[in-house]
Amino acid sequence: MITAIHDQTGTPQNPVDWSDPDTWIAERLSGEHARLATKVWIDSGKTVNPRHVYGCYLFINRLNLLGQSANRYVLGDRGERFLADDPALLQELDAGEGIPKILSLVAETPQAKRSDLIDDWGAYLLAVSKFSTQKVFGDTLRRRLLNLVERGLVERDGNRYSITDSGLSYLKSFPESAADRKPSSQRTDVALAVRAFNEAQIEALRRRLMGLEPYAFEHFVKELLEAMDYENVEVTRQSGDKGIDVVANYQFGITEITEVVQVKRTESTIGRRVIDELRGALPYHRAIRGTIITLGPFARGVEESALFPGAAPITLIDGDRLLELVVKHQIGVRRKPVDLLEVDEAFFADRSVVVEAEGADEN
Repeated sequence: MITAIHDQTGTPQNPVDWSDPDTWIAERLSGEHARLATKVWIDSGKTVNPRHVYGCYLFINRLNLLGQSANRYVLGDRGERFLADDPALLQELDAGEGIPKILSLVAETPQAKRSDLIDDWGAYLLAVSKFSTQKVFGDTLRRRLLNLVERGLVERDGNRYSITDSGLSYLKSFPESAADRKPSSQRTDVALAVRAFNEAQIEALRRRLMGLEPYAFEHFVKELLEAMDYENVEVTRQSGDKGIDVVANYQFGITEITEVVQVKRTESTIGRRVIDELRGALPYHRAIRGTIITLGPFARGVEESALFPGAAPITLIDGDRLLELVVKHQIGVRRKPVDLLEVDEAFFADRSVVVEAEGADEN
């Protein structure tokens, strides 16, 4: 069936529409091929398009999840364990797919983007697989991160990833016998210790900011905005400012706009009333947009009010986002590098190939 489908893939100039199996199975397949494709489609609740089962076929064969008897596939013990989510088998499969490596990389790089992980992941693949192109590195990383998010081992916030407590526990559960697939336990322990230290420092930073006098906190926000390339940043007078604490200019392309900021040094929840008040104060400063910065959270539904169609947009920076920006721009915090030395397995793998080739030539 896979071959029969592949023979009809078409070309970029003459593409084939495979989106509706209810239509194309009858049009393009016959006999046993049509029967099998229909069974895949119907028995999966019309969720598995037979056009896209080749990857599953390779996965099943590579991992020996099905056996063969009289030219037929049969479900054996290994396949039954896979269907039953057997923990030992799943861990074995994950080790083969480099899942421990990705979990370790995410643990070492809090709020990591895929671009932060791709170099180390590519070096890993060069050492343990035949993959060698950036396109494959990126695709395999994306697919595995998606799998980890679906399983709750990694969580995603926008384009950033962080390991969950379940992910940490799962990473630690891999045996040392999987050393070729798993970073050393010492490296993982160091990474987790650094992460715990950083999290404690961020909480200390939050407390330190809460301890500032309101006017001092406004000046702290002024320094942050200047680090973010805002210009002419001014803290307003403490009276007669219509609720505005900071006024700044920002360059959007060739246009310079005025933005006003209201600062809330509080961990209490901010409601819609504050949004409406800030929006009403924009004309007094000839501003076309505003921002609310707080150490606390925003109430449910506030985001919809902040971006209400036809109204001036209001950017919302809650406590967690504020701390991310503070750390990124190093206002009140300093980054201190921690160097980890690691043997370059890809380097020595290349040298081994050269030595073997030279030995063969001499013989």
